[in-house]
Amino acid sequence: MYDYLVVGAGLFGSVFAHEAAKAGKKVLIIDKRGNIAGNVYTRKMEGINVHVYGAHIFHTNNKVVWEYLSQFATFNRFTNSPVANYKGELYSLPFNMYTFNKMWGVVTPQEAALKIEEQKKAAGITEPKNLEEQAISLVGTDIYEKLVKGYTQKQWGRPCSELPSFIIKRLPVRLTFDNNYFNALYQGIPEGGYTRMVENMLDDRNLPGSIEVRLNVDYLASAKVKAEIDKEADKVVYTGAIDAYFDYSLGNLEYRSVRFDTEVLDEPNYQGNAAVNYTDADTPWTRIIEHKWFEFGKDENGNDLPKTVISREYSSEWKPGDEPYYPVNDEKNSELYARYRELADRESRVIFGGRLGEYKYYDMDAVVAAALECAKREIK
Repeated sequence: MYDYLVVGAGLFGSVFAHEAAKAGKKVLIIDKRGNIAGNVYTRKMEGINVHVYGAHIFHTNNKVVWEYLSQFATFNRFTNSPVANYKGELYSLPFNMYTFNKMWGVVTPQEAALKIEEQKKAAGITEPKNLEEQAISLVGTDIYEKLVKGYTQKQWGRPCSELPSFIIKRLPVRLTFDNNYFNALYQGIPEGGYTRMVENMLDDRNLPGSIEVRLNVDYLASAKVKAEIDKEADKVVYTGAIDAYFDYSLGNLEYRSVRFDTEVLDEPNYQGNAAVNYTDADTPWTRIIEHKWFEFGKDENGNDLPKTVISREYSSEWKPGDEPYYPVNDEKNSELYARYRELADRESRVIFGGRLGEYKYYDMDAVVAAALECAKREIK
C-alpha cells in the first residue's frame, strides 16, 4: 500500500516523509507515542508551549535548513543566554567577560586570558587527555571547579577525568561580552511551538503524494507486529534505537536519560530566564527550564501570561523502559555500534537514520540536513 514506512515521527522521520510525499510517494509514518514531533514535542499548558522532552532551541549556520523549516513555521528572535547558579552565585553562560569579571574581578580581555593561562600552567596541562584537562585548559581551574565539574558529572554520571575531551570542545568561551550561547547565524523558536511546525510538515495537502500518520503503534512490540507492519510498505525508514531493532542481540548500547519534573506555578516569573543551570554537585537537578521565556512571556496574541511552567531536569543512567537521550560515544560503545552498523548494512530494505538510528548526538539542524540528504539520495 505504501512506498515507505517511516518509524518515528520526530524530525528525521517527518522531514523524510515530507520529501517522499513531495516526490509523489505514499508514506505511512508511525510512532509508539501518542503524539508526533518526537523529542521536540511541545504541549500547551496555561497558554505556554511547554517543551515536554527538554528545551530545544533551534540554531544553525545552514541557510538551506533554515529556509526549509521556515516553510512550516515562523521563528521568533529568541537568543539563548543561560545563567549558571553555583550555590546562589549567578554567572553568565556562555563563559565570557561577564563570567570572568564575576569570578576574578578582571576587567579586560588581556587580564582574563592571563588568568586562564596562569591556572592552566599551574595545573601542568599541555595536551588535554580528558574532559577535566580540556576544561581547565579552556577556562582555568576556578571556573572548572564551580561551573563545569559538578554539572558535567551530574549530566554524564561519570567523573570528568573519565570523560572524553571532545564533549567540552563545543562549549563557547569568549573574551567578549557576547551572551549569545550559540555562534549561529540563524536562531529562534517556532511560533506556536515545534508540534505545530511538524504538523504543517506532515499535513501539507498540496503534496503530490500522501502521508498517513498512525500513533500509539509500537513497531517492535513483537516479531509478529513488526512483520505485519513491514508488509504494508516497500521500504522502511527506521529512526528508533539501532540496538533495539536487532533485539539487543549484541548487547545494549549505553545512553544517558533525563527525567523532567514539571509544575505550574501561580506566579508570573519564577527565575527570569528560560534556562538556569545548577552547577554544584549537591543540587540533584542539572537545570530548571522556565518555558514561557522561550516566547518572551507572552501568548500568541502578545498578552502577558499570569502563570508560569517550570521543569527541573534530572540526568540518569539509561535502563530499558527509559527514554534514551544522549549516546555515550566512548570507545566501548563506538565499537559496539560499529558491529550493529554492520548488521544494519545487510538490511537491504531498511534505512537507519536520526539520533537513535545512527547512535549519534545530533543538533536539530544536523538532523534536518541528514534527513534531506537521505531523501535526496534515496528518492528517485
